[in-house]
Amino acid sequence: MARDLISKVDGILKNHSGVGMKKLELNLYCCRKVDHCYLNSWLRIAFRAGIEELTMLLSLISEAEYNFPCSLLFSGSEKSIRYLKLSSCVFRPTAELDCWRRLKELWLTNVLITDDELECLLSNSSMLELMWLFRCNEIVRVKIPCQLQRLSFLRAGQCRKLQEIESNAQNISSFDIGGSNLVKISFGGALRVKNMRITCSYQPNVIWYTRTKPMPSVLNVETLHISSCNEMISTPTLPSKFLHLKYLHITLNANEAISPAYDYLSLVSFLVASPCLETFIFVVQQTDMKHDSIVGDISHLRQLPEHRHDNLKSVTIVGFCSAKSMVELTLHIIKNTSSLQCLTLDTSFGSCGCSVDKPGGCNPMRRDIIKEAHRALLAIRTHVEGIIPSRVMLNVSGPCSRCHVVE
Repeated sequence: MARDLISKVDGILKNHSGVGMKKLELNLYCCRKVDHCYLNSWLRIAFRAGIEELTMLLSLISEAEYNFPCSLLFSGSEKSIRYLKLSSCVFRPTAELDCWRRLKELWLTNVLITDDELECLLSNSSMLELMWLFRCNEIVRVKIPCQLQRLSFLRAGQCRKLQEIESNAQNISSFDIGGSNLVKISFGGALRVKNMRITCSYQPNVIWYTRTKPMPSVLNVETLHISSCNEMISTPTLPSKFLHLKYLHITLNANEAISPAYDYLSLVSFLVASPCLETFIFVVQQTDMKHDSIVGDISHLRQLPEHRHDNLKSVTIVGFCSAKSMVELTLHIIKNTSSLQCLTLDTSFGSCGCSVDKPGGCNPMRRDIIKEAHRALLAIRTHVEGIIPSRVMLNVSGPCSRCHVVE
């Protein structure tokens, strides 16, 4: 099938006059091996035609094998390309290529490119608006020059060696960084970042880090997503504020249990620091629960000094459990948020329920997790339902009653 596809593409491009060709998409994921002569020939035809958009997606097996033929760009096509999306190849742009004056979007996935080569490309791309780097494992440091005044979206994810991002571009509004470990980030004087996502798959305490070592740009965001593989240190109360933050989404993801050392109630410090917050979503993904349960606990529930959250309208907790500190967090929000309109507590750990037409379609859940979900439902009935104001819509979901029954 791959051979037939290659033959078909080759025939179409070789018989094309090139007139009116503005876009070329080569989606060759399914082709484990493509003769480089074919690829070079196709690109030569496209560049001569003056294409504006090029997408070339190769099989992962090709990553260290195919060298993107930058020399073909000497035909002048580098001045016409507006959109470049490459995957699984070697990309070595050099200063001799003059510039990519019209390039607006750059997408690189599983591409081998060095720091200097990327910097060389960026320094000649003053029209660039979007840059996406994913699994570019030669990159250690990304340096974005001040000439990129149109750059508004920047994402770097799973770049194994990446240690630092330094940006002098003044108009980045959306920034997304993800990977195994935290990366040093410097935005210079750029304070226009409105949307930020920070994800770390292996290094814990990302919430603590974001709260204690915030960049000036973070303090100005309106939408903030934080994903941490675990938290061992509770979130501290600090004087710094997120004065413009309206949407906060925090995910805690652990292979087993979230560390019992983490105090869920400490998240109130994030709410206090965000006076304009309207939506708070807290997702806890764990396969066990090690925190002290409130079920059967007769000790006093903690109450923090009164802090009003009078712009907060919607709160969602997915993975709600019977942990005493999580119940305390929920009660604090209810009692100190006069603007609250909707509270959603999902105890099913994100497991989708089966449909009426097709029962038995739920994702499997371990027996102890099902038991914990039912303890969480009991905690809601005992401590939450009785204090919900009439103006607040309470949505509670639990394990499917048909597929996840505790005998």
